[in-house]
Formats: sequence, C-alpha cells, structure tokens
Amino acid sequence: MKTKPYLIAEIAQAHDGSLGTLHAYIDAVAKTGVQAIKFQMHIAEAESSIHEPFRVKFSKEDATRYDYWKRMEFTLSQWKDIKKHCDDVNLDFICSPFSNLAVDWLEEVGVHTYKIGSGEVTNFLLLEKITQTGKPIIISSGMSSFSELDKTVAFLKDKKANFSILQCTTAYPTKPEQYGLNVINELKERYQVPVGFSDHSAKVSTGIAAVAIGAEMLEFHVVFHRELFGPDAIASLTLEEAKELAEAVATIHLAQNNPIDKNNNDSFKELKTIFEKSLAINKNLPKGHTLSFTDLESKKPKGYGISVTEFQSVIGRKLKSEKSQWDFLNEEDLE
Repeated sequence: MKTKPYLIAEIAQAHDGSLGTLHAYIDAVAKTGVQAIKFQMHIAEAESSIHEPFRVKFSKEDATRYDYWKRMEFTLSQWKDIKKHCDDVNLDFICSPFSNLAVDWLEEVGVHTYKIGSGEVTNFLLLEKITQTGKPIIISSGMSSFSELDKTVAFLKDKKANFSILQCTTAYPTKPEQYGLNVINELKERYQVPVGFSDHSAKVSTGIAAVAIGAEMLEFHVVFHRELFGPDAIASLTLEEAKELAEAVATIHLAQNNPIDKNNNDSFKELKTIFEKSLAINKNLPKGHTLSFTDLESKKPKGYGISVTEFQSVIGRKLKSEKSQWDFLNEEDLE
C-alpha cells in the first residue's frame, strides 16, 4: 500500500521579516490539509557577508543581500515560539539552515526535519553538522548534476543518514519544459531512497502530476497572494490553491491504493444489461428476405434480440416470417 504523499508548504521569506505575518501563515497553512510547514533560518553574520550579491535585486529597503538576510532574522526565543505555534496546529516544523550556528539553534528549537536548499547540497561542512543531529534530511536537487548528487548521497549514506531527495528546478517560476518530472523515477532508481518534487511552477496541476507518477512528497511555496512583495511570490501557490492541491493528492492516493482488475467486470453486470444492445430490423422486411448489413440496427436493452456482437452471423440468412421496422431480431426468426 502506498503511503500518503507528504506535503510541505514553504513560507521561506513570504513573511518579509514580519513575525506577525509569519504566525498568520502558520494558522492559514494549518487549514490547507498539508502535514508540514517549512521555514528558512537566516543568521546573517554566520552565513553571509556584505560581498554577497542579490540573485534578483528586488528589495526596496535593503542595500545589500546581507542587509536583507539581517531583516529576515528572528531571535532564538522567537523561533521557539514559532515552533510551539506549529505544534499547536499539528504541523511538522521543517527548516532550512544556512549556517552551522543555525543548526545549533534548530536543535534547541526542536526541528522535525532538516531541508537542504539547492545551494547547500555540496556544503559538506553543513551536511556534517546536520548528520550529527540524527534528524531526517530532505535534499533539494535544484542546481545539482547527478555527479554532484552522487557525492552528496555517498556522504550521507556513509553517515547512515535518514534522507530523501526532491527533484527541483531552480527557476522562479518554473516553466513546464523545465519541470523535469522524468527525474523523479531516475532519482529513485539511482539512489534507492524516498523521492519527491519541489515545485516552483505556481500551478496546482504540477504537484498533481508529480504525485501521479511517483513523488512521495511535495514541497511548494505558499503565499497569501501572488501580487505580494517578495522574490518567491510569483512562483508560489495561494493558500486556496494549496488546499485544492492537498485535496487532489488525497484523491489520487485513494485511487492508487485501489487498483482495478480489468479481468473482472462483475460489478457492471446490471449496467451492461441496460446499456448494451440487441439486434433489430431497420425497415419492414418480407418473409424470405436475405438479411444484409444495411438491414440491421442495434437497440437497447440487451437480451431482447441476438447480441449485436454476433451481427455477422445473421448476414446472408433468410427471414422465416415478415418483420416490421424496429422489431428485435431473434434466432427463431431466421432459417
């Protein structure tokens, strides 16, 4: 039996540094039906410097990327309150650390699972720190080739880490030709670990497709509205769409766990009697008429005449008696 896909709603920087907005997101996500909520823990001094360039110069108030990360920070005490709020609404607290110090904080907070962002997949210093915690790990493969992933997977397996991998394309928003849905099963076959899909398409259909072809978990950004400020808003699902996705995934999961046996159609016996048809005559025909294909019609229900599947068997045979238009045709009518 397939286990239900694990759905992770990512907040990332959608809170734009507002603690109140972040807590509002927790309450909103709890109503969507996902199992987990994901954050990013940024501690500017530990992870960045004034030399870090912007990926996209979007900020109206931050002179440098470092300044932006500084504005995205919360205190350790605030993170503990965030974790408690997640517990209160039954959401697993998942977080991406971007420094070893962040890992120390997350251990104190009580993180459920560590998420490794695409840019940290080859950061073996950070991976070493995380593996020492013994917590589950989710790797995003967005910017990594198979050769790079091979090294990371070997490192994690050597450490006996409990990890999974997400197929991901680092593009915001991701276009259909960039999804790489084919990679989901390639990752499964190559590494023999649980595999999921990290989505930036801002479309519900993408997650549905990923689950249908085998993704065991889905991660997607969520936002109150795609017009909100922030670098990820345009590549996010709205909260309403996240709820729609969760419902669709539950439906697909139910379907996957109830395979249909096409060798057995016993349940359709009654319907088949109603919908299937019998042979009939489409015109008035005299006794002794030799039947041709153009004389025949099919009429409901089944069982009142010769089965339409046997129509070829009556062609060329003669009528024993006169038949009226639309009469059913039975074996006793034929010589």
